[in-house]
Amino acid sequence: MDEEYSIENPAQLIEAADDFAHYPGFQNDAAAKDFLDRFPLPVIINVLQTRADLPGVENALVACLERLFKTKYGASLIPHYMPFVQVGLRADSQLVRCLACKTVTCLFETFDAKSVLPAQLVIDNDVYPLLLDCLVNGDEQVANASMAAIKMLAASREGMGVVFPAENNHAMHLANISSKCSSLGRVRVLSLIVKLFSISSTVATVINDSNLLCLLEAEIRNSNDTLVTQSVLELLYELAEIQHGTEFMSRTTIFQLLSSIISNSSMEVVLRSRAMMISGRLLCKENIYQFVDQSSVRTLIASIDGRLGLLEGEDTDECESALEALGQIGSTIQGAVLLLLSSPPAARHVIDVAFDQHGRGKQLAALHTLGNISGETRTANNIILNAEAEESLRLLIYGIASKSSKLTPSGLFLSVLRQDSRIRVAGYRMITGLVARPWCLMEICSRQEIIDIVTDTTTETTKIGMEARYDCCKAVNKAFISSNRLTSEPALAGIAAKLQEAVRRGPYLAKKNLEAQPLVKTAERF
Repeated sequence: MDEEYSIENPAQLIEAADDFAHYPGFQNDAAAKDFLDRFPLPVIINVLQTRADLPGVENALVACLERLFKTKYGASLIPHYMPFVQVGLRADSQLVRCLACKTVTCLFETFDAKSVLPAQLVIDNDVYPLLLDCLVNGDEQVANASMAAIKMLAASREGMGVVFPAENNHAMHLANISSKCSSLGRVRVLSLIVKLFSISSTVATVINDSNLLCLLEAEIRNSNDTLVTQSVLELLYELAEIQHGTEFMSRTTIFQLLSSIISNSSMEVVLRSRAMMISGRLLCKENIYQFVDQSSVRTLIASIDGRLGLLEGEDTDECESALEALGQIGSTIQGAVLLLLSSPPAARHVIDVAFDQHGRGKQLAALHTLGNISGETRTANNIILNAEAEESLRLLIYGIASKSSKLTPSGLFLSVLRQDSRIRVAGYRMITGLVARPWCLMEICSRQEIIDIVTDTTTETTKIGMEARYDCCKAVNKAFISSNRLTSEPALAGIAAKLQEAVRRGPYLAKKNLEAQPLVKTAERF
């Protein structure tokens, strides 16, 4: 075969392959066919296998083949060269192994209904075990390429049975593969499980029934390696983002594990912070509350709140993570109610920090969190909470005000709006949510300075600032119009007119009075 597919001048092939790989335009089927007519695929593979010592040969040929197989014509040849794919997956070269993994993916991506099913080709040629070996033992690029190929296989009806064998003691069962790996290999297997979980709810059900999610729990519970634990927490963070992930995660002990990490003072700060962020991401979804045990949710919230209480007086990243997590939780109706009605209410720390100017970073985070709790991120019909939660919110804010030098909520609001632009933006968001409450509207209207700031188009100079101020102005105006009590008071007619005019002008540096200006210019001389 070497003689049959040998080439007298490999340098010519290398140069042509490099040109094809780095051609700046789109390479279509005609270009791929023209190239392969000049240099047949067996010739390219033979040079790659036998002349790897030539300068630049591997980089040029691998890049060329990768681009060839992305065309329909090039991919149509893959089924005829599966033995070479097998060899590539076993190669010592990481570049070649990566190419082989990507070739399997191309096989699925360019599948033609008239050809043999890609999954069947992979099964018949025993490619799956080789992909798993690349996952566990390859470099990072090879591992990622193999994951992509396995995901394609698992998404097919024929491949699902291969990736998820029914027998737990099967050699290719992911739990068994994981048990024989190094810590890096185990994390990669777990990463694969998360990626497979995202394919569909059907695949997620199979993963759940195979107890593969338990591998993530076990890794967190048993690992003394901070890097491994952090990597697995990142996978949980990714899993929490998957649309159908929360239902399955709620059936595990992940909530309890997160609580224990957050509450453990001996744990690394980065792990506690990440656990808080994952908790926030999980509990910011309305549907999670119908699946998860409420006591687990309360325990998790209490652990975040407890950590925030221990950090009182500190302005640290961990403090901001706790506040951000509570903000995500408070963005939902159920979450906001839990924060306000827990005993003691977790929202008390948020409100306290929101109006404390001794830590800019945590104050900024707390103001955004209070904006979420008050409903700024929720739809208009979902801003107001139940009566008990609303009363808790009112009492907490009035309680903080009475203990401060400002004495009233309006004084607190004004102090926020008089700070720098980032704090003001967070303050606008807070007021946008709170002003839907009659008591807050009364506080806003009691201070002309607040009305002046939210209606002044020159207050903000950045796009985000202008839009946040305008949204706040619209919310105040809407609440005012809806209030029968305030609209009937003649003394507030000026505020009503000012709000309506500000809303009419829009968010962006609109001039109140547009007048013709004289234009002065020097005379033109010849």
